[in-house]
Amino acid sequence: MAKGRTTVFFCQNCGYESPKWMGQCPGCREWNTFVEETVEKKSAGKAREERKAAAAPVCLSSIEMKEEERVSAGIEELDRVLGGGIVPGSLVLVGGDPGIGKSTLLLQVCQKLSGAGHEVLYISGEESLKQIKLRAARIGEFSDKLRLLCETNLDVVQDTIRELKPEAVIIDSIQTMYHENVSSAPGSVSQVREATSVLLQLAKGLGITIFIVGHVTKEGTVAGPRVLEHMVDTVLYFEGDRHASYRILRAVKNRFGSTNEIGVFEMRENGLAEVENPSEFMLNGRPEAASGSIVACSMEGTRPILLEIQALVTRSPLAMPRRTAAGMDYNRVNLLLAVLEKRLRLSLSNSDVYINIAGGIRISEPAIDLGVVLAVVSSARDKAIDEKVLAFGEVGLSGEVRAVSQAAGRVLEAKKLGFTTVILPEVCREQIGKVEGIRLCGVRTVADAVGVIL
Repeated sequence: MAKGRTTVFFCQNCGYESPKWMGQCPGCREWNTFVEETVEKKSAGKAREERKAAAAPVCLSSIEMKEEERVSAGIEELDRVLGGGIVPGSLVLVGGDPGIGKSTLLLQVCQKLSGAGHEVLYISGEESLKQIKLRAARIGEFSDKLRLLCETNLDVVQDTIRELKPEAVIIDSIQTMYHENVSSAPGSVSQVREATSVLLQLAKGLGITIFIVGHVTKEGTVAGPRVLEHMVDTVLYFEGDRHASYRILRAVKNRFGSTNEIGVFEMRENGLAEVENPSEFMLNGRPEAASGSIVACSMEGTRPILLEIQALVTRSPLAMPRRTAAGMDYNRVNLLLAVLEKRLRLSLSNSDVYINIAGGIRISEPAIDLGVVLAVVSSARDKAIDEKVLAFGEVGLSGEVRAVSQAAGRVLEAKKLGFTTVILPEVCREQIGKVEGIRLCGVRTVADAVGVIL
């Protein structure tokens, strides 16, 4: 091994460093995550020079503040997730499953930004220029403000960015970039960390917005060291079934805005189209007069989304009946079924129960509990619920219906889409008061809610 180099082991999940291989990481407690990397040791003289060049500490009162001017990406759903637009000098990581549409989304961002007169550089380490051209032809017309580069050498990428000084840069993807001074293969812990560090210095030093595409593992997290997500300013995840038409963009980290907002897109032949009214989109094709179906309301940030919750209760031929949940937590479904058996004396021990949130969206908010409970009772009794009825509320273990946040916004969204009756917690009904054109039914327990509609 060359002088000044040494071999260490890094955890691919959290970045923990060890001089020897270990089966379990002491930092994150994951198994078989250590990989061997070669690192370069700095001499004592060089380290002292770097310490001398460090910035001097300053007083908090001497720091001048100014409002950051955000740049619109030209896509309202993306601007919403970013917190109002793109912050100049920010580093944004975009992750998602293969084929979900990450490259398509960022190429559309390039189209909008370049069309607005901004200099944009698209750097691809996975596709050739002709492949990018084919995808661009499907999306539409592009301005000459967009430059394309196919390169994986980080030194060349760095020199090109410093020479052109664009306003926005797309790196597709970070796992293909490599630094010549790092001996490990592209995509390894050392290469990804070094590449992100260089791009971070470019973004902050030159005030350039850089979007990084990150591959994901089979667990759904960004491949590479966990420190990658800590280094960037914003982490976006593109979710959804690639065989379905809709896509959801979420922010799991955002230094410049909220992480509660989502953006909804629909995949079409000419690229990704924004879904301005997700509620109407999710309820499209809802069956009429079918038992086990009800509409519930979930809040994603400041946006209310109406969802159809479907339940199917059927007699089971198995000794241990099946419980299936698609779109919500499986353990939460078992909890709600136990509440129904205990508080309503509804026998489900010899029946299979299937719960599905139509459209393939996944919801973790407990406000849909009441909708799940009513859908199960409707299917078990084979009685249809009026299609103009909407329900929301959290269900406790004693069968009580608890209050949820932003109840007024949920009711107004239901009214806008033509619903005539809303079943909600009594506490929320008292807070809202009377709403013109819609009937509010406040309930205190699950039994009260079932008595209202069944």
